Amino acid sequence: MWVFIMNKKIILASASPRRKELLKSMGLEFEVIPSEIEENIENESFSPKLIENLAAEKAADVAKRTNFTAIVIGSDTVVVINNKILGKPKDKKDAFIMLKMLSGNTHQVISAIAVIDTETRKILKDSVVSDVTFKQLSDEEINAYIETGEPMDKAGAYAIQGFAGMFVKSINGCYSNIVGISVFKLAEMLKEFGVKLL
Repeated sequence: MWVFIMNKKIILASASPRRKELLKSMGLEFEVIPSEIEENIENESFSPKLIENLAAEKAADVAKRTNFTAIVIGSDTVVVINNKILGKPKDKKDAFIMLKMLSGNTHQVISAIAVIDTETRKILKDSVVSDVTFKQLSDEEINAYIETGEPMDKAGAYAIQGFAGMFVKSINGCYSNIVGISVFKLAEMLKEFGVKLL
């Protein structure tokens, strides 16, 4: 059972169904108000600060459009290989290129979280890194996976909780972080805003 100081609402500044499910798994009651901030970081060199700032921009965008006191959660997830950020594929060809890069290699999934209190303007930012190692994929496997449609709206062109779970040889780090947001890190951050677990 979660207790909220001053009965502030919790807002998730993301339309991601994966993040919504993860927050529900924590027992949180929340409202979804998607951020209108556009993501244009695929051509940038990776740094944790880059995506932490993007998560903060998303949370701030929703916070300024909220006319009641709330705790706003912004998040952003990127897939990085060889310091290159892989965003969502533009088309099937782009998805194939990304999956070919991940095949037989270890990459990083980084999810940033920003939490803002609209009343006090307090903000916390952090990020979590998980290492994911793919097995060697054949072109046939990659094409068959692309035909499922699953890669097309996912960073790095795959969903670990979906069919692509069959490609994952090993994970080092937080699983929920790879899905969309680290429930451990989010819980720790929310405690700083008076949201207590149990």
